[in-house]
This record gives sequence, structure tokens and C-alpha cells, in this order.
Amino acid sequence: MTAATTRAPGQYRLRVQEFISFREQGILVVRGLVPPEDVEELRAHTEDVIHGRLELPGVAPAPVGAAGRGHSTILDASRLGEVERRYVRIHMLHRLLAIHERFLLHPRILDVLEALIGPDLMAMQTMLFLKPPGADGQGWHQDSYYIPTLPDSLCGAWLAIDRADEANGCMHFAVGSQHEPIYPDAQNRARHYPAGAPVDLVDIAHASATDETQNGLVPVARGYADREVRVEAEPGDVVFFGGHILHRSHANTTVDRFRRAFVGHYANARSYTEWGGGNAQHILARGRTHLPFAQPRFGTPCAANRPQAVPEAPAETMMADGDGMATAPTNPSRLRPEAHDHADRSSNY
Repeated sequence: MTAATTRAPGQYRLRVQEFISFREQGILVVRGLVPPEDVEELRAHTEDVIHGRLELPGVAPAPVGAAGRGHSTILDASRLGEVERRYVRIHMLHRLLAIHERFLLHPRILDVLEALIGPDLMAMQTMLFLKPPGADGQGWHQDSYYIPTLPDSLCGAWLAIDRADEANGCMHFAVGSQHEPIYPDAQNRARHYPAGAPVDLVDIAHASATDETQNGLVPVARGYADREVRVEAEPGDVVFFGGHILHRSHANTTVDRFRRAFVGHYANARSYTEWGGGNAQHILARGRTHLPFAQPRFGTPCAANRPQAVPEAPAETMMADGDGMATAPTNPSRLRPEAHDHADRSSNY
């Protein structure tokens, strides 16, 4: 992709078995989803970040080092420490840099998400992981714990920039745990369960901690010990995973390999959220919504900046008619966004 054009190598059409696998396992790996030339653009961008050639708004610039000219990621020990301290994980750069917005709204990634959680999609978050040699992993956690949506429809899309394997800290998932509820801490129980949590749901603490004596999700994860899967990925592979599935990664134990990845988080555009400033701060990527939404700041084509088609006739719904089914028109007023305006909602989620 370039700033001037959006290259679409072809729509990705999900297969039935892929849809089933996502529901059964909580994850779906689509190999080679993002074309090599797009991955190379993103990899070159990370090189500029690593070697201090790019100033990130709001982040103190790293010193430009003599090592690692061109596309090399070979750095001396002091430089690696600096990269790890500053840049292991960088959030929300799609609001500051056009390249991050374009990858958040990459058409082929949205194609898969549209089938999994759509058709209406809200693009919410980006994270750039650099994970240099020696960097720590992340302990068991659930993404919907951090990014609540109601109804809960969160889905992550993890794009490999480098090869990811056990040595440099690839992702691990507890297959089956996608059916678990979100385990909140005591302070955020109401945010996840405004109508009340399951009566036997326990609060946890220190989600994401690598110290298993501290991470409150470890007892839950042990119930899936025989179903923990390691997901190795090649550049261009994308791992899709729901917001409830428990996942983690181990440390990068290599001495010369980064484990770079670009991660986007999405939800159905008809889910309500107060995370990150609320729905009005998140981009309508595909489809339609009755809720407020944001425009892409750098003009990347998506549903938000395209004219919304107006139905020429009332939509139809299925209504019982004796022993069979008949169609009945929907009230046209229900199709107007202003009829579902949540701008003044005062409920605390």
C-alpha cells in the first residue's frame, strides 16, 4: 500500500470450515493474507522506528545508532536495551501516522472480520509490537478485559511482520477458553457486567503478569493445559482471535531476532463502548451503525467516508403467519441513525 493508493489484491472469501474453526477454537490463522509487498512496507517502517530515523509523536526519539543501517535489525546490547525500554509495544499510532491507519483498515483483514463478527465493523485500536531479543513475554490475559464492548464482539487481528516461533516468543492460546466469561478485577466488575455477573464469578488480579504466582488467570488457564496451542506464523499471516480466549506469549530468547507484529482490535459497529473515548472515537470500517463513529484521520477508504446507501424500500422481517412464515415491513423510522442516538447515554459501563 502507498499513501496515494490502496492496493486490493482481491477480496478474501472465508470458507465454511474457517468460520467453524473460529467458533470451535476461538482462533483462526489465515496464512499469507497480507501480500508480501505490504508486509515489507510495514517492516521498513519498523526499521525506521528501531533505528531512530522516525520521530513518533508523543514519544521521545531514540538516538540514531551507527549499527543497523539500511534494513538490518542487528543492534549492540545497549541499543537493544533502549529499544526494549521505549518501543516493545506502541499503542494507537493510527491516530498519528497514516501507515498505521491504512493497516488497521487493510481490506483483506477487514474481509475476514466482516465474515467473523460483521457485517458492520468498528476499528478501535492498534498496537505495534517490536519485541527485540531478550524482551519479556506477556502472561495469560483476555483482551475484552481491557476493551469492553456491549454486546461483547471484540476480535483481534495479529499480523506477523517477522517469523514468529517459540524461540522469539510467538503467541499461545488456550483453545476452548473462548467460552469462558471475562474475569474482572473488583474495580471493573460493573463495567463488564452492568446487569450483574454470574453468581460464582471470582474477581482476579494481575492479568497479563508473567509471574504465574501473581496472575489470577493462571488457575483458569490450567483447566485448558492439554489444549494450549502454540501459533507459529510467517510474515503476512494473520491470527484472528476473540476477546474472551486466554492467550499469552513467552520471552524472546534469541540474540539476533525481533518478533515484530501489527495488531488491530475491532468490534461489531453496533456494539456500544466507552473504551478509548467511546464509539465516536472509533472508525466505521465496514457496513453501517446507529451509533456515532469517527472518520479516518488520514482519509483511508472505508465505510466511514463513503456515502451510506439509503434503502429504497422498507426492509422486511420474518413474522409468524399460521403454520408458515410471512414477511412484514420494518418501520422505516427504525432505520434512521437519529432514532438510536446514544450520544447522551449516561449509563456507566
